[in-house]
Amino acid sequence: MGKSRVRCLCSPFLKLTSNFRRCTRSKKSLVIAVACSLYLVFVISQVGNPQRQRHRKTDEDKDQGTRQFSPLDANNAMADFSDLRKDAEFLAPVRSNVVYITLKSKRQKPAYARGTIRSKLRKKPKKTNATIQPVAHPKRRAVEWDAGHSVPNLSSRKGSIHVDYRSVNRIHKVYDVGADSQMSSIRIFSQKAPPWFSAQDLRTMRFLADAKVLLMKETFLRNSTSVVIFDGGTSGPLANPKNSKRNYKCGGQCGVIHSPADNMEVFAFHLDRVLGLNRTLPAVSRKFSLLHDAQSCPVVSWDASLYPKGLAAGPPTVSLTWGEYQSSLKQGCWHKNISPKRHSGCSTVHHNEWSKLALFDFLLQIHIRLDQSCCGFRPRPDDVCVEVGHRATCGDSTELANVIHRDHDPRHLVFTNNKGSFSRNQDNLDFRLLEGIKELPEQAVFVMRSRKLREKLLQSLFLDQIYWESQGGRQGIDKLIDIIERRAEVLLTYINAHGIKVIPMNA
Repeated sequence: MGKSRVRCLCSPFLKLTSNFRRCTRSKKSLVIAVACSLYLVFVISQVGNPQRQRHRKTDEDKDQGTRQFSPLDANNAMADFSDLRKDAEFLAPVRSNVVYITLKSKRQKPAYARGTIRSKLRKKPKKTNATIQPVAHPKRRAVEWDAGHSVPNLSSRKGSIHVDYRSVNRIHKVYDVGADSQMSSIRIFSQKAPPWFSAQDLRTMRFLADAKVLLMKETFLRNSTSVVIFDGGTSGPLANPKNSKRNYKCGGQCGVIHSPADNMEVFAFHLDRVLGLNRTLPAVSRKFSLLHDAQSCPVVSWDASLYPKGLAAGPPTVSLTWGEYQSSLKQGCWHKNISPKRHSGCSTVHHNEWSKLALFDFLLQIHIRLDQSCCGFRPRPDDVCVEVGHRATCGDSTELANVIHRDHDPRHLVFTNNKGSFSRNQDNLDFRLLEGIKELPEQAVFVMRSRKLREKLLQSLFLDQIYWESQGGRQGIDKLIDIIERRAEVLLTYINAHGIKVIPMNA
């Protein structure tokens, strides 16, 4: 029964195939063409159906949209739109110029610092002739140059000058860039400043950057270095001008203005705080109209405790030769608060202070303290050691220089005159600075090993807007940090190769 049914079903198909075989070639081609055309029409009809469905859906959506925004509901829609505008105004920030600037790291994870984009201040046109203008606001405090006729050039005059310009009837007002605006050049917009800055650091930085200068004095230190000391304040009267003329001491808060070539003082301050050493004086960049052609120059906090006997006497320094210094490192003077023997040759400086100084000086390649004769590297012809002639002496009798401490605190050092070099090549680093060092501070080494040195330096240097811009913005700062990072990698390799211990040095 099954086979007969199959034959019945297949018999028409068999007859067609047999008839098709008997046909001529022309009839066969005609049949095939008709079949192909019918198949093509079927395929086209199937493809067109989805497109029609899509058009129907879009038409339905349009109808729904027109229904939603019909003229009948126009009043309600306008009311809703006004409510949205009110909500948007309420949610908008008070200071629209505050944004988050992403300080993206090149090698590590990005660091985020909150900053502000401000419009640049319009610079007043410079006058060719320095004219003396009458006092418009006698109670307004500013830098006041008198006397005369022209503006003095402090950078070229020799000898100590000390002038109080508030008592004259005609003055020439001098403001740092941005002094008229109430916005500080120290950019701290988040709720908390970076944790490596103390509250006193922040107060001092703001004073150095924003204080109105009341008095200026150019003087020469013991090493014949010319510096300008300014006396400033935000409130309260200045000291008696008669007494201030006789005495170098500052009447209130003061700052020391260095030349633009010493801008590393600012970078050194931030690096010192990031590493947790806390041995440098606060420093910021600032511009003065009458000094150095209004270029940004470092302003370092004045510390009267460094000059207990006057500027002529200079700060208390440690007198040691290279041989005595190496001997004191071997003995570990004052280590674990153990007093050294009388004739041991130890200085008053604690043993751990030399480790901090060596690490700091190596990263910045400062040789004027431990390697004044440039014995550990190939100096350039314009280096001071070559000009003065110290290069010839490189034995144990070579004296250390600029090793400073406070008179009331002889155990701890103060890092001043931090004139290093960013241009020294990797194959010409001064490893003599690390000679004899067997321990290094744990906190500083941890920052270098954690690969967060770049992130922290970017966040720290971003606070000083004038320094940030004077170095070329983010690109210029990145180049400086690249150099420090490479030296940090070299130092970490040196630590592993020489088995140097990493210990806590909080004191």
